[in-house]
Amino acid sequence: MTAFFITGTDTEIGKTFVTCTLLRRYAAAGVRAVGMKPVAAGLDGHGHNEDVEQLIAAAPMPADRALINPYAFKRAIAPHLAAAEEGRDIRFAPIHAALGELRKQAEVVLVEGVGGFRVPLGPEGDSADLAQTLGLPVILVVGLRLGCINHALLTVEAIAARGLPLAGWVANSVDPLMQRPQENVATLCDLIVAPHLGTLPYQAPPQPDSAAGFVRLP
Repeated sequence: MTAFFITGTDTEIGKTFVTCTLLRRYAAAGVRAVGMKPVAAGLDGHGHNEDVEQLIAAAPMPADRALINPYAFKRAIAPHLAAAEEGRDIRFAPIHAALGELRKQAEVVLVEGVGGFRVPLGPEGDSADLAQTLGLPVILVVGLRLGCINHALLTVEAIAARGLPLAGWVANSVDPLMQRPQENVATLCDLIVAPHLGTLPYQAPPQPDSAAGFVRLP
């Protein structure tokens, strides 16, 4: 059974879109895959988180929502602040347990982090600490916009500092007005010693099914 930890150069750069796109790519390959969002902040009137709902819809197999999303908080704010408002702590053990159950059911589990790589979570550490305890290969989502090269290289360094392998990276076109996007991707290809898994075109709204042809599996 295989699992990957998906992180990003920042928040709002399309981690969920890339995760869903990879899930659809796995589905096309006949692989039983599922997405996991250990920590989500921001719930609608039905108590659902938009990112979690997208992961559930994109997965080629069903799974228990409690396993897909062990921690859900009402306010769409930094997760350690959302947890504090509700008098809760984000602990790693329930996340490990949920991932263990999903790995028994699926051939591939894509674990989507929250925000960027170093987002605080709680008393046991930040998102990077969680990734380190999970010990999974990392897939990095690079949001293509001004400053992305610096953000990507800093994140790659942080991943390496945790002793985690970088399984690959995906460029996601988040700014349709960005100048020289292809040149930026080419520069990152030269500087990141990990496979470039693809570049997703700008889509509004994002369409994982149509985008799946632009990525390859790690």
